[in-house]
Amino acid sequence: MQSKKGIAALVYALALLVVPNLILAAPAATEIHGTAKDTLGRPLSEVNLTLQTSEGKKAGETTSDAGGHFVFSHVAPGAYAVMGKKTGFEESTAIVTVEAGSAATTALTLNAKAALEVQVQVERLAEARNNLSVKTGSSEYQIDQAAISALPEGANTPFNDVLLQAPGVANDSFGQLHIRGEHANIQYRIDGVVIPEAITGFGQSFDTRSIQQIDLLTGALPAEYGYRTSGVVEIQTKTTFQNGGQVEMYGGSHSTSQPSVEYGGSDGKLNYFGTFSYLGDNLGIENPTSSTNAIHDHTDQFRGFGYLSYLLSPTTKISLIAGSYDGWFQIPNNPGQVPNAANYTNPGPFTTSQYLNAAGITGFNSASLKENQYETNRFQILALQSSIGSDYDYQVSWFARETSVHFKPDPIGDLAFNGVAADVLETGIASGVQYDSTYRLNDCHTVRAGLFASDENIVNDNNSLVFTTDTATPTEKLIRDNEPKNGNVLYGIYIQDEWKALPKLTINYGVRFDQMDSFVETNQWSPRLGAVYKLTSDTTLHAGYARYFTPPPFETIPQKTLSLFENTTNAATINENSPVSPERAHYFDAGVIQNITPSFKVGIDAFYKITTDVLDEGQFGQALIFAPFNYAQGRIKGIELTTNYQIAGNLTAYGNVAVTQSLAKDVVSGQFQWAPDELAYADTHWIHTDHDQFITSSGGLSYKLWGTTYTVDGTYGSGLRSGFANTSSVPANIQFNLGALREFDLPCLGRWKVRAAIINLFDTKNEIRAGTGIGVFAPQWGPRFGLFGGLAKLF
Repeated sequence: MQSKKGIAALVYALALLVVPNLILAAPAATEIHGTAKDTLGRPLSEVNLTLQTSEGKKAGETTSDAGGHFVFSHVAPGAYAVMGKKTGFEESTAIVTVEAGSAATTALTLNAKAALEVQVQVERLAEARNNLSVKTGSSEYQIDQAAISALPEGANTPFNDVLLQAPGVANDSFGQLHIRGEHANIQYRIDGVVIPEAITGFGQSFDTRSIQQIDLLTGALPAEYGYRTSGVVEIQTKTTFQNGGQVEMYGGSHSTSQPSVEYGGSDGKLNYFGTFSYLGDNLGIENPTSSTNAIHDHTDQFRGFGYLSYLLSPTTKISLIAGSYDGWFQIPNNPGQVPNAANYTNPGPFTTSQYLNAAGITGFNSASLKENQYETNRFQILALQSSIGSDYDYQVSWFARETSVHFKPDPIGDLAFNGVAADVLETGIASGVQYDSTYRLNDCHTVRAGLFASDENIVNDNNSLVFTTDTATPTEKLIRDNEPKNGNVLYGIYIQDEWKALPKLTINYGVRFDQMDSFVETNQWSPRLGAVYKLTSDTTLHAGYARYFTPPPFETIPQKTLSLFENTTNAATINENSPVSPERAHYFDAGVIQNITPSFKVGIDAFYKITTDVLDEGQFGQALIFAPFNYAQGRIKGIELTTNYQIAGNLTAYGNVAVTQSLAKDVVSGQFQWAPDELAYADTHWIHTDHDQFITSSGGLSYKLWGTTYTVDGTYGSGLRSGFANTSSVPANIQFNLGALREFDLPCLGRWKVRAAIINLFDTKNEIRAGTGIGVFAPQWGPRFGLFGGLAKLF
């Protein structure tokens, strides 16, 4: 039955994506293809183009796309003039002759007015900012704006789903990602500035619409990268210089509604860009069953992003960046669950619910639970970037981040099923400074140095309703557990040298020092070494070593909390909670990139990590907030294969596959969260971490035909861990998505863009979590078949 449904979906998808295009393009007359560029050879979008016959009559109008490309379709043979206009540029004209049965090509070059000089200065500073970071010895995977646009949902794709296109990135429930077999440990940077991590929740703070390019760095990172090192996500924001934007309405299955607006431009030395979007659907959190529609799973989310930069001088720029996210989630219900009466078989005269009586619990339906969660995350960056002479570049930044997660229980239902109804509010406010500099000592040595310092205040405001267990007649009890933790200080310094030892060999060596003052106070010196060797013009080798120091999340649970719950239905089975320590590791990485042809590139990378005090997190209660703990020892090893294929704007394809094993042993903190039998097993056995997935793969293809871009992508995972002490795994999951995008002009209405997407084409039932395994509280399933579409007005 499922295969027939998948075939029907495929036929429907082909009809949806192909037939409209055939209607628009099948009459295939001669076309004129062209590109519009500025005098520096860079593509220009939003150029207004007019086609005139030799008699001076208008034969067509269009607008260039993001790559500067444009097309005039259904053109009769003859001589034509193509005229281009754009604000801030002088008009340009090209003459082209069209012959019957063939396509003609042309190119327009537009001379900019005074604004071009400002743009050149700003882009020179952007290049200098990028030079503040070096990647020697590490692995880098780029996802640019064109690649994002080619995804089936384009910029409507959730940010985490964009990252799933990179090698070694495994998908988990609640929006989590795991890179190279590690739990979270991901650092996000915006235009080179570290964004302190938010308290773990469901929502994704970053809006894909604000991104120009993503660089994912993995492996043995240079000394400038610290703290979160399984993957560094470098986000380059859109910094537009062309006045304009778009308004889009996107939506479809699962009651999805996603309107958005973005606008940017320039005014002299001031450049600006902003975006705002809303998302409402009935797939806020993964479904705890394999059904098409979850029960009680609506979400409302709001995202905003703004960028301002002002050129103080040709070599100095000040920038202000801000982002905001608010999310409200219903917690989906799993029907058919049986209330747990073991903790209170003879309850007394409780006031909480009519469902609790002398006989125990009666009449409560798990499908009727009303749990909710609220999340906020806001960040601000103020950065000053400058170049002194031709040899010294620097950027100094101030940043701040405010975050909160508030879990609201169903007091009656959570007591009935869990013996505790916890209202959990965690808030965090962090701020700090970051300084990065580059000094070109000579042709062989480029020295980089910098510092980072942050201070974070965390408040845990938890109110839990429980039953007592130390009296003949159990009674309700409200426990207040309010634990502020102020002055969580983290700071570090680094210095490194990029040495061109030989014409084909570059070595980057350095060291960083990090200090953490929080629940524990400790520090570490971390040497780094990386090398890149250009074996041939088509073969590049790289290798590296890094010593890593990874602080735990600051929202840890203190020992005091355990004593508060003694003799209640929320008492810990194991009354031990050693402090969570920072993770320390030795990391080795080596790989090769081979250009098979100018259009086809293949890369392979191998890595090995030896760790002490391995950091991991789990959800150990009904509140969907994660708690950290340490294993004493850990080992991660794996290999990645990446491929990329591209032909002149019409065809692009990529594919990745990674094989990883992540093992750990001996729990040394957060022990109270574990079941005694699993804790004993892990103390004497190497076990798979819960986020370990043996095979992770992704791939995609896009092709532009007759003005319409068709896309298909897919992901595969062999399954995350499950069962007693993570000794099993869930079944493999696989998902394919289709999409189509077309831009067009309407008389008197201007430029438009239409998009169609099918998510989970074959309606595959993908189990992400089974509800078993270490730190896994409930089952989760991936989204079922969904049909979506969007219409955008460009202006």
